[in-house]
Amino acid sequence: MKKTLILNSKQIEQKINRIAFQIYENNYDEKEIIVAGISENGYLFAKRIADVLQKISPIKSKLIEIKINKENPSASDIKISLTDKELKNKVIILIDDVLNSGKTLIFGAKPFLNAAIKCLTTAVLVDRGHNRYPIKADFVGLSLSTTLQEHITVELKKGKESVYLS
Repeated sequence: MKKTLILNSKQIEQKINRIAFQIYENNYDEKEIIVAGISENGYLFAKRIADVLQKISPIKSKLIEIKINKENPSASDIKISLTDKELKNKVIILIDDVLNSGKTLIFGAKPFLNAAIKCLTTAVLVDRGHNRYPIKADFVGLSLSTTLQEHITVELKKGKESVYLS
């Protein structure tokens, strides 16, 4: 199967910086925000955004990982490392690498629905625009029109950062 490079390491870094600045602009008056990455690539992407936020803003950012079964999110509990009390009146930035149908992102938001949070926004590196669930990405690195048969592969390990379309 043919793979086409969509984003290289430098372009991914630019997307991360831009999203971090957008998050800062929208939350400049906050003392602390919670950056919640959906396990695996979403968490790696969230960590990179949180690192940039620490450099460019006085806002304290707390990074957490959301553990979810991406193949069947309703089959098991979704785990986060904070209690509802720790989430109270906080701004949450929910992050994943690719927004396809919206299923993973909407299930990733589920742990925050019972907490009295202040605001929930979402960020993704690539938005494919095939939404079947009522959730959207507030901060997007790249919007990419694809067919349902095409696949996006994201690699975010240091030195091997890339986004491919196959």
